[in-house]
Amino acid sequence: EVQLQASGGGLVESGGSLRLSCAASGFSFNDHAIGWFRQAPGKERETVSCRTRGGTTYYVDSVKGRFTISRDSAKNTVYLQMNSLKPEDTAVYYCAGGTYWGQGTQVTVSS
Repeated sequence: EVQLQASGGGLVESGGSLRLSCAASGFSFNDHAIGWFRQAPGKERETVSCRTRGGTTYYVDSVKGRFTISRDSAKNTVYLQMNSLKPEDTAVYYCAGGTYWGQGTQVTVSS
């Protein structure tokens, strides 16, 4: 059974940092593209960042220079380092690998 377990969300003040983690079981991130997505209340889900198998990364313009996607192959875990957080980053964040999705983790940034 494939499971992706996201964690690391929470409440942080504007300007703060959080690191989201997504640990996989029954599935290897090494073999698939990975991504982080978010959905704010009343808004559609958007792609925050993706990383191809070859290491090419993509970031939505609103997070460029603040967020970093990475992968730890040994731990079979992907991360999203989020710095200089803004209230508009508040959302439920989801990780994905290949066609599999993790459950969301709430990120709330207070002003």
